[in-house]
Formats: sequence, structure tokens, C-alpha cells
Amino acid sequence: MKKTLLLCFIHGFKGDDNTFGSFPEHLRALVSHGLPKVDVRVIVYPQFETRGNLETCVGRFRDWLQEQVIDIEVQNKTPSPTVEPSVHTILVGHSMGGIVAADTILGLASDSPIEPTEPEDSKELGLNTFMFPYIQGVLAFDTPYLGISPGVVAHGAEGHYNAASSAFTQLSGLTGALWGGKGASETVAKGQKEKKPVAALPPPPLADASAPAWQRWGKIAMYAGAGAVVAAGGATAYMKREQITEGWSWIGSHLEFVGCLMKGEDLRKRVAGMVRLNREMNIGWSNLYTRLGKQAVSKETGSMVGSVVGNQRTFCNLPKTDGKELWHEAINDAAKDEINAHIGMFFPKANPAFYDLSERAKNLIVQWSANDWYETSTGDNNVWAIEDVVLEDKLR
Repeated sequence: MKKTLLLCFIHGFKGDDNTFGSFPEHLRALVSHGLPKVDVRVIVYPQFETRGNLETCVGRFRDWLQEQVIDIEVQNKTPSPTVEPSVHTILVGHSMGGIVAADTILGLASDSPIEPTEPEDSKELGLNTFMFPYIQGVLAFDTPYLGISPGVVAHGAEGHYNAASSAFTQLSGLTGALWGGKGASETVAKGQKEKKPVAALPPPPLADASAPAWQRWGKIAMYAGAGAVVAAGGATAYMKREQITEGWSWIGSHLEFVGCLMKGEDLRKRVAGMVRLNREMNIGWSNLYTRLGKQAVSKETGSMVGSVVGNQRTFCNLPKTDGKELWHEAINDAAKDEINAHIGMFFPKANPAFYDLSERAKNLIVQWSANDWYETSTGDNNVWAIEDVVLEDKLR
């Protein structure tokens, strides 16, 4: 019987059907060459709402995956899918999709076909080797299993601060030109002794007290104009209070979904569980995480944040001990910030190392799947060679 290796892709928070681009078919072609005895197929979990309870989301995905695998087992006429499955699955998750994948396999592996005779707290629960569907591995791409790196927020805030400071300086300078006063740049230069926090805008110039009355009136008008905008926005908000209430409900629901990233103990338990599956059941697990390369820090201005959090800029927090060997960096020399590296890793134009990333992903899947299950499969998939050439042309 020719067996089937199913590559199942799961997008992350606010992702969609285009998250992976042409990468799924590209990876399928590569894996087919590495594992010619099995039929390598790709399925992409349809776009789902990344909100609400994570456990509910995992449950829906698990039910959907089970239906897909059952259909293939029926096609293959497998005598006993739970004991000797003809389908092995690799879950491929991007960002939060990797957490959905991990929770899925942890749930399947903890399901016991026979009720335990001893209390659960008397010893560590055993693992279910007859899980269905059978998950051979979890390949994660930039999944924040240990939370999002503080540098993602810090560098982003610094960028917004620099842009806002520049705008304030230009606006204040223009005001000075109109009203005959000094620009903010000159005022700030005199007050450089006092260091300002990175996240705060410069305060209004203290020189206003001694400025001519007409100049002060000019600035008062400027601030009054800003206040009018806020007041108008407040009136609009009141008129649309019902929609805004619904909006907060929408936001809260999405925050609930990503709220797992704030639960440090749960994050560590999830990682420990995946490491255990890898060591005790030979289940593949790896996280290919992005790291910024040549464009990480401006050569002209440098980075104040970089001196504090370091210039090894990644989207994910990295493990320091347990499971560290299962995480592999994917350097992006084109991306200027962590977010662009995170969302652009599956597109050659945004990620110069796309083909290296693809090759590493293929090698991991082949390594995990080249086992007794694979060796007992019959058939040859050399027909994928032509398709691989076509896919390469499309990606270029």
C-alpha cells in the first residue's frame, strides 16, 4: 500500500489563505523528492477566526483534521487506521498556528484509550502512541512558544517616537516661523541635560512664558485646534457608541485568543510537553524563527533600544535550556523590523533566504518521516519532478 504523508498548514493570528503564498506546494515538491515511497499531499486549514478561547479553536481544528484524514484512510482502504495508519501528518504552523498545532498533538497524545487504574496525580500521565490522526511532527515557523520578544515592542515604539519627535520639531519650527518665536529644535538643544524617556514626546517649550503675547496666542490656537479635533472625535464616538461597544467586544475576543502568550507558566509547560514528545515518542518538533540581518540597525543613527535589549532582533523569545537545540534561526537580511520578517518569511522577494528556509524545512520533515512506517510503503512518486520545475519558475 502506498502511504500518505499529509502536510497540514495552519495560519496564525489574523492570517488568511494567502499567509503561506506558494510555499505549501513548493515544500510538497521538495519533500516528495526526499520521500519518494509515499504520496505527499498538502492541505491548508481554511481561514478561521483568530478570536475567542484558544482551546475551542484547537478543538475545531482537531475535528476538521480528523475528517480530512478519515477521507484519505477510506480512499487507501486501510484495514486498521488507528493501529496501522496509512496516513502520517506533519502540522506546519506559522506564528500562533504553531501553538494551535502543539496543543492539538499534546491533546491527542494525552488521550488514553484505556481508563488509568491509578490516580492522575500519582505519577506522570503516560502517552498515547495510538493517537488518531497520527501526527509525525510539528514544524513551526516563528511561533512565539515562549512569548513575543520585548524588542518587537521596544523597537517599534522607538520608531514611532522618532517619527513623532521629527513631526513635532517640524511643526514647532513652522509655528516659530509664523509667529516670530524660536523653533523646538533650538529649545530642545538648550535642555539636553535632562534625558527624556524613549516613549515620551518632548514637553512644550518652557520659553513660552517669556514669549510675546501674540506668539503665545498662536500656540494656544494651535493646541485649541487639536482640542477641537478631539472634541469632534468624542462627539462622533458618542453617536456611534453602539458600534464602538461592539468593537471593544471584538477586540476583547481577539485578545482572549492571544492571551495565552501572557501566561508564562502555560508557555513553559507547552514547550516541556513538546520536548517530551520529541524524546519519548520520536515526534518531530522544530521552530524556525526569524532573526534580522543586515538591515537590523541603521548604520547612520544606530538604536537606543538596541543598547538595552541587544541587537539580536527576533520576533520570538528564545529558550535558554530545555529544547534549545530544536530551535533554528532563519536570518532575513532584507527586513528592517521584526514584523516584516515575521510575515514575509514565505515570499522570496521579502526573504532572500527563502530557498535556504525551504531546504531546511524539507530536511527536517524527511528526517522525521524516514522510519519503519515509511519503509513499508510501496510506490514511487518520481512524477513530481516536472511539477517541481514548474513551481520553481513560478516562485522566481
